[in-house]
Amino acid sequence: MRRRNWRSYINADDEKPRLSWELIKRVMVYAKPYRWQIVGSLLTILVYTGVALLSPLILRHLIDYAIPEKDINRLVFAAVGLLILPIISGAFQVVTRRLTSQIGEGVIFDLRVSLYRHLQRMSLRFFTHTQLGELISRLNNDVVGAQTAISRTLVTLVTNFIEVLSILVVMLTLEWKLTLMGILIVPFFIIAARRLGRVFREIARRQMETNARMNAMMNETLNIGGALLVKLFGRRDDEISRFARRAEEVKSLGIQRATLGIVFMVIIHLLTAVGTALVYGVGGYLVILDMFTLGTIVAFGDYLSRLYASFQGLVNAPVEFATSMVSFERVFEVIDLPIDIMEKPNAPPLEDAAGEIEFDTVTFKYPDTQKGLLNDVYRPYLMENAGGILSEEEQTRQSLSKAFASQARELALKEITFKAHPGDLVALVGPSGAGKTTLTYLVPRLYDPTAGTIRIDGHDIRDLRLDDLADTIGMVTQENYLFHDTVKANLLYANPEASDEDLVNATKAANIHHFIADLPEGYNTIVGERGYRLSGGEKQRLALARVLLKNPRIMILDEATSHLDSESEALIQEALENLYANRTSIVIAHRLSTILSADLILVMDKGEIIERGTHQELLAAGGLYAHLYETQFNK
Repeated sequence: MRRRNWRSYINADDEKPRLSWELIKRVMVYAKPYRWQIVGSLLTILVYTGVALLSPLILRHLIDYAIPEKDINRLVFAAVGLLILPIISGAFQVVTRRLTSQIGEGVIFDLRVSLYRHLQRMSLRFFTHTQLGELISRLNNDVVGAQTAISRTLVTLVTNFIEVLSILVVMLTLEWKLTLMGILIVPFFIIAARRLGRVFREIARRQMETNARMNAMMNETLNIGGALLVKLFGRRDDEISRFARRAEEVKSLGIQRATLGIVFMVIIHLLTAVGTALVYGVGGYLVILDMFTLGTIVAFGDYLSRLYASFQGLVNAPVEFATSMVSFERVFEVIDLPIDIMEKPNAPPLEDAAGEIEFDTVTFKYPDTQKGLLNDVYRPYLMENAGGILSEEEQTRQSLSKAFASQARELALKEITFKAHPGDLVALVGPSGAGKTTLTYLVPRLYDPTAGTIRIDGHDIRDLRLDDLADTIGMVTQENYLFHDTVKANLLYANPEASDEDLVNATKAANIHHFIADLPEGYNTIVGERGYRLSGGEKQRLALARVLLKNPRIMILDEATSHLDSESEALIQEALENLYANRTSIVIAHRLSTILSADLILVMDKGEIIERGTHQELLAAGGLYAHLYETQFNK
């Protein structure tokens, strides 16, 4: 088997969309709400373009008539005109810029909100298979790049198109032969743009991908958990080297793009110089032969420089547009991902839930397909044992697990059937990997069963509204997440309408109020990134207070206490009694007290319920539960 790098990524095989009329039409959908601003900007473009075209004509009048005839009035009139025209043109440019900014920033807002809304609807599976840095890159860098396509590139394209047509009309009226000579080099502009445009587009795509990977790596290693892991395992130099490799890719692509850009500009300037030399040479000859006035050739030269500048913008715009469209492709790639957990259009409300839970022959298999994902992510691992020599740690792990059969299997859960009546406490016990956590994830529809049905109060949960499920079910996981905010803000996340009295009552029930009151700023104390300023027991009690504030009818809890001291465990034990009261609870049990008070104990092994009953009934059976009781609980 070919060895992979210990930190590596595999890109998805699905091909990203290419520049097409369908893609352009889809992009235009985001511009449609701003159609009046677009119309207004086009009108202002027409005005300041027309005003700008008057300057060479005034200059021509000045050279051919005012100065030779020594007409002071004409001279003053021409000078004032040359002063006023830029003011008028500048004013309309400001208005245009204002309108295009409204379009561009509006598109950014709409696109970013659409993307974020879609991400919020994605299933848990999506987030377990996708790096956060990749998503942040799409929300920030790619959305801003997409804005460029509408607010700047399209405006530039329209402006230059109008300018080219207007200038050509004026130049043809001045001297059509010189005009045709001046536009002889235009096909070379187009050839250069088409060939280099494809290269620009590919480099832009690679830049976005490498930037996303670099962002993902930074997000993994600079959050508090990643930083702690790096320090504990002494991998600082390795991570610096890995980041340097990612940054090197970004740097190299940046150099390629900058170099290619200047090469393109040099080619364009050379072509411009050829056309200008031809026109001035022939035009100057016509002036010498008195077939052309000096003012006309000066005005013609001014128009010619404007024409080439507009042509250059016109040629660059498709290149920039194609490049910025890559950003739309990357954003649409996320928006087009299918949603695993769908809510039925006319789902009935779940009102006054009693809390009855029923699993009816539920089978679940974690999806092993990459459909609906951005890419495969390989987590760090070492392969020193590839040759078959087990480390001491691995030998120890295997010896400890001999009491239980391996939990490796195809189905995470197999034909799970049980019923919890309102107010019941159901305890889940079993070896690690038996499927206990997976079972709890199915109740709030973090995943949907592969087969079978889960019902709450007789309703198939797939027929209910997701918001109603969230309101009815409270869940406290073993790893409790807290925002980098105040204690109060973290508590109010469960119930934003809760009063200060409600907060105090919930924290007292969770045995955390006195601790919070003793903090320097009380409930306004910042808990730190992911709550790392708090101990494990403090975080767990805060999580319990948060779910008590929500006051759900159904409670799901992983009550792991392996990382808690005896005082914290005693406080949490008392809090749990308040939590279970008058609620239907499913608990991954780690405490003997929970098991003894359970109305139903489900013993799981390899994704199946192999024993069920009360504590005394299961002890009498002498099966796996009795073994677990002797080795884990009865200590």
